[in-house]
Amino acid sequence: MRKGHRPSMPASGRPRFWGRHAVIAALANPNRTVRRMWGTHEAVDALALPSILPVTYADAADLGRLVPGDAPHQGLVIEVDPLPDMWLGDLLEAGRDDQRPLLVLDQVTDPHNVGAVLRSAAAFDALGIVTQDRHSPPESGALARSASGALEQVPWVRVVNLARALDEIGEAGFWRIGLTGAAGQTLGAAMGTGRLALVLGAEGEGMRQNTESHCDELAKLPISPKVESLNVSNAAAIALYAASVR
Repeated sequence: MRKGHRPSMPASGRPRFWGRHAVIAALANPNRTVRRMWGTHEAVDALALPSILPVTYADAADLGRLVPGDAPHQGLVIEVDPLPDMWLGDLLEAGRDDQRPLLVLDQVTDPHNVGAVLRSAAAFDALGIVTQDRHSPPESGALARSASGALEQVPWVRVVNLARALDEIGEAGFWRIGLTGAAGQTLGAAMGTGRLALVLGAEGEGMRQNTESHCDELAKLPISPKVESLNVSNAAAIALYAASVR
């Protein structure tokens, strides 16, 4: 039986992305199917588009009605298919011979946070991110906008059972460090020199107890006692930086 955990199928229809970074990155991703585009003449004419892509020209006000609220579409909106499913085993095998860290998110549901984590993961060349399918956001315009193109660059595995996924990650040779302010040691003391999987929980609630029990060690970031905790995307960026300079 093949190891890995398939994500569930998305319940919603095709997502719409907006903004130059998200749109250009999606167009450049060979694994992304872009179904149609809306845009102003000025924004669309600045792009090199495939001739088969249907384009509807519209003014900025009409584009605003295609996206939520005051979303900054920058004259570009696209409708896309979600990226193909990815197996955890395939991601672990692809990174077998390098030291890139892996990020695991436990019940981080805010699309802006997940998008920002993806952006940090791209900046520090992480192997990928792993989330539980039922407790993480689907691909969306808000997430793609926050990721600023990184949604198309960083592998994202959505698993059914996070505890089983952490077992598989450990079997692949990763040292699994759960980040929590209650830990007695800092991340620097816990990292060592091997392959790292950094596990982060949602802001406020943190990691679930079952997730903590599937980590090899728990560690904290050395922040001032004036601040109780950091936003999960900020914590991920700091942890990834620490992993890159150890």
